Amino acid sequence: MARVLRPKDPEQVSARLLEASVRTTYDPFLDIDWDAPLDPDKAYMPLERVSLYGTDLWRGLSHEQRIELSKHEIASIAGVGLWFEIILMQLLVRYAYDLDPRSAHAQYALTEVGDETRHSIMFAKAISRFDAPNYGPGRLLHNLGRVYKAIAGGPSMFASVLVAEEATDRLQRSTMDDTTMQPLIRMVNRIHVIEEARHVRYAREEVLRSAPKLNRAELEFHRLATAGTALAVMDALVNPRVYRAVGIAPRVGREAALANPNFRETRRWMTEKVVEFLQETGMIGGPTKALWRRAGLLG
Repeated sequence: MARVLRPKDPEQVSARLLEASVRTTYDPFLDIDWDAPLDPDKAYMPLERVSLYGTDLWRGLSHEQRIELSKHEIASIAGVGLWFEIILMQLLVRYAYDLDPRSAHAQYALTEVGDETRHSIMFAKAISRFDAPNYGPGRLLHNLGRVYKAIAGGPSMFASVLVAEEATDRLQRSTMDDTTMQPLIRMVNRIHVIEEARHVRYAREEVLRSAPKLNRAELEFHRLATAGTALAVMDALVNPRVYRAVGIAPRVGREAALANPNFRETRRWMTEKVVEFLQETGMIGGPTKALWRRAGLLG
């Protein structure tokens, strides 16, 4: 039997999230030892989640090269996360602009902006500490983000945020307690997972409240906006330039990754929980369902 998802009172939810923010908010400048040495024998993400894992290219890499590729892939993911969080901050400020600032609902939106500011700094410092490039989302998507942050709104805004946040959250949860991973990335991931759980709750409640109010035309528009944004972000997570770090041409590495069943399964695994939620709330359905299938994120 399908679950019946109902939104909670926004003031009660936001008040609880504000209380949780007081109890568990971190400062990346104080709570992370950025001078701690990096362990050359420890990976930066589970090796089975690296895009080339299981391919002929992967079998041709030494253990050191595999660790190096894991470092550059996590730096790429962090760079895209940083870019999207800067967009999210602007979306949240615009959203809060029309709310009553006396309400807990508005105050939590502004609290989340503060969280995202610290997260962006934390990701930037991690990329710098790894001595990795700022890969980012690529020039085209970076410029499209200028348009998106100016016009996005409603349930598709929060649904797209959920895909970006919950996909990376699942990967981070798999590393934060894994002692075989770099201690620095484990601490970065732990902080992000703890604080991001509040953001996910806030966004899920917004989708639950706003999606049922859409008429058919509006629903199809928001489904398309969600699919387009979510799939663009997922495709951008691993920048093809990461493969140069281990002597593989970006085009060759990208083609191998896209054809890699393990990488496709990793992408599906990262998004499986949020895709289930978006299906249950009607934000995945209709003609745009084919886009999710084509991307391998929906069975």
